[in-house]
Amino acid sequence: MDAIQQEIIEEFAVFDDWLDKYDYLIELSDSLPAIAPEHRTEEYLIRGCQSRVWVDARLDNGLVYFSADSDAIITKGIVALLIRVLGGRTPEDILSTELYFVDSIGLGENLSPTRANGLVEMIKQMKRYALAFQQTKNN
Repeated sequence: MDAIQQEIIEEFAVFDDWLDKYDYLIELSDSLPAIAPEHRTEEYLIRGCQSRVWVDARLDNGLVYFSADSDAIITKGIVALLIRVLGGRTPEDILSTELYFVDSIGLGENLSPTRANGLVEMIKQMKRYALAFQQTKNN
């Protein structure tokens, strides 16, 4: 996970200003694993987000895989980054990982307050999925 976070930091270091970084986030939105249409419902909606964001997760052979969608392309890029770091990991790894790339690339400080709040809520939801899978595994 640290290697992936370092890759992301290096990718964003190429850009001098935030308009270029936003463009890159928009490009990343294309890499987002598609969420099943039946999961684009209120049940999977992230609360506290400026835009509508749906996140789902499944456990397969002890690893958590996420899918997501959003009606805002920058938000889709942000959740694609989160999935890139957290997806395909054990619940324990997801729960213990500090997502330092968010601050290192300046993401939190360059988002509107409502979008920054949405970022926090997306991370919380992904960790809640991991916690639920961990508890299921341990029972």
